[in-house]
Amino acid sequence: MSNTYSRRQFIGTASAAAGLAAFASMGLSGWGKNNPKITSKDMKQNQLHTDVLVIGGGMAGLFAAVKAYDSGANVTMVSKGRLGSSGETPFAKGIFEFDPSTSNYSLDEFVEAVGRSALGTNNPVYTRQMAEQSKARVDELREWGFFESPLYNKAFSRPINQRHIPVIERVMITHLIKENGKIAGAAGFSMDKQTTYFIHAKSVILCTGAGGFKPNGFPINDLTHDGTIMAYNIGAKVTGKEWNDGHPGKAKNAAACFDGWGDMFEQKPSTTSVEIHHDLGVELNYMAYTNGNPVKMGPPGQDAEMTDSNGPYTPEEFRHNDRHQKQDDRRPPRGKRPPEGERPGKGESEPPGMGGVLAGGSSAGMSIHKSEGLVPINDKCQSNIPGLYAAGDALGSYMSGAIYTQVGSSLTGSAVQGAVAGQAAAEYAKSAKPTTISQNKIDKTTNEIFAPLKRDSGYSPAYITHTLQGIMIPNFILYIKKEKLMKAALAYVEELRDHHLPLMRAADLHELRLAHETANMVISAEMKLKASLMRTESRCSHYRLDYPAMDNENWQAWINIYKGEDGTMKFEKQPFSQWRS
Repeated sequence: MSNTYSRRQFIGTASAAAGLAAFASMGLSGWGKNNPKITSKDMKQNQLHTDVLVIGGGMAGLFAAVKAYDSGANVTMVSKGRLGSSGETPFAKGIFEFDPSTSNYSLDEFVEAVGRSALGTNNPVYTRQMAEQSKARVDELREWGFFESPLYNKAFSRPINQRHIPVIERVMITHLIKENGKIAGAAGFSMDKQTTYFIHAKSVILCTGAGGFKPNGFPINDLTHDGTIMAYNIGAKVTGKEWNDGHPGKAKNAAACFDGWGDMFEQKPSTTSVEIHHDLGVELNYMAYTNGNPVKMGPPGQDAEMTDSNGPYTPEEFRHNDRHQKQDDRRPPRGKRPPEGERPGKGESEPPGMGGVLAGGSSAGMSIHKSEGLVPINDKCQSNIPGLYAAGDALGSYMSGAIYTQVGSSLTGSAVQGAVAGQAAAEYAKSAKPTTISQNKIDKTTNEIFAPLKRDSGYSPAYITHTLQGIMIPNFILYIKKEKLMKAALAYVEELRDHHLPLMRAADLHELRLAHETANMVISAEMKLKASLMRTESRCSHYRLDYPAMDNENWQAWINIYKGEDGTMKFEKQPFSQWRS
């Protein structure tokens, strides 16, 4: 080597070259020639008509379809995955049941306690609705056999098949369509057949879940905020993007379902009772950031307690590892490992709700359950677009607020909101005039769906997704936030939005699905960064290093996002008090 080229420089250059070669071998080199295996001309078009279109086949979708049908509507369900086996539904093993005859809480006490834990961020109307209707939904699930198996497809299929509700699986809906200011239907394509779908509907219920930037694999592998972004694109208001889900994950067997004590088994679902807490925000992320080393994960309650007064705030009432002292007694206190002889056998489900959730991990980029999604304008799960409803994690109901407050309430909320939305959408459809998607909209939407297939060359979805993950997932961007770094990340995300997305390519139906999912993730990342910059305080699962305290004078409000007439992203505050009067 010469004196001007050191051994360290040589090794660094060689390593970089090897890295680029590895990326190229994985098809992640970015720009490349497109060699489509199919073309848009090969695709057949299938047009369907229905009163109520339910998009999504999880818990919310199940109850939306069943209750819309029982209310007299003609119903069609479309799912990107399999009924009961996609999205977050198979991940959840605990479902909350509020029984006033046995609970230590009255309904009013429960709602008030959730509000105290959520630091005012919950919507008390949806909190009450969830608890009040939980028992009826759980009783129906018992009747359908939901608690008899760790897999949900058979139990979900029983009420659907009894009612002969058509279910179209493995179809990705990419567009919601409006005509004359109200919903007219949706469009998408089959991932298995060369078929596009245009579904004319009087009302649409989004049960599409939430999403993240890096799903952790089975059973969560397809959540990319599809419904939220589709609705945003036609003018729906969206909320909750600054909050963060804080479920820890495991590097080993990350996608397996574990009980709360570290044993893996096929866990059947079970009910949980009142157990209010302030959990799974960004406390562990803050500890990792300040300590400079990974935080040890263990059974529920065994993680180290937050002691830094400058870190995320937890109300004193909910600060200790044992949950709220007035909790209903259906399980051992949190963090107390039961004796070996009293631990559940294979197929049983103790401790309810927490096991599979805590050990399984979560998707980076997801907010607290029920805290993000479409903004409801009433207690019927209706959006600001006439005829468009949402339920479950697709609805920003703030049922539990911006922190996890009640074990098992997410699955319950999906069931309850699905039922409410189904009944409301069916009632809307009764008085709505038949809708028809115009040919101009069909032609325009078809071109947008298949644009990546038509490009001679461009960026691969995998390249853009990996780039986005590198920008958004670092702890100091997504979880422990400050203005300078978020603005830097936003500059990268806007570059992806403006330059890379318009040049994305796809060679087959699988890559076409990835292209649309990638576009949805990029727009969601823009929302998340801009909302996080706007909220100049720390509260619940949103933490700013540069604004570490709560600001009750200026920030007792949710942030809503909508698309302006000029196509740019707009923001507004919605006071918490609007739902408390």
